[in-house]
Amino acid sequence: MNTIVPLVETAKTVTLNRADYEALLEALEDAETAATLNANAAKERAAGKAAYRADCLSVGLVERMLAGESPVRVWREHRGLTSKALAEAAGLPRGYLSEIETGKKPGSLSALKRLAEVLRVGLDDIT
Repeated sequence: MNTIVPLVETAKTVTLNRADYEALLEALEDAETAATLNANAAKERAAGKAAYRADCLSVGLVERMLAGESPVRVWREHRGLTSKALAEAAGLPRGYLSEIETGKKPGSLSALKRLAEVLRVGLDDIT
């Protein structure tokens, strides 16, 4: 980044030209990305690669969710569970799980919390 020269500077404000402002935003974004990558690498080293990546979805799985597939189904398959095993572990009727996975029913908050717990994900990961 080139040296940034303020256009106007007061005790409370600094005015920059647009290019300098955008360069600062880009540098901030790059620094945030680097910090996130470094934090994730440290977590992976601490937990071990396989354990850490068990909670990460591949690009293909994320693309399935972006295409509209049920996050519950994607996570269930990622965890290697059958629908029967997930339904039993969450204490839900298998048909109800099927309706959630096919989008016929949104699932109650209680049911989604139990599914998230069994799948070892946050509620926001399956809703």
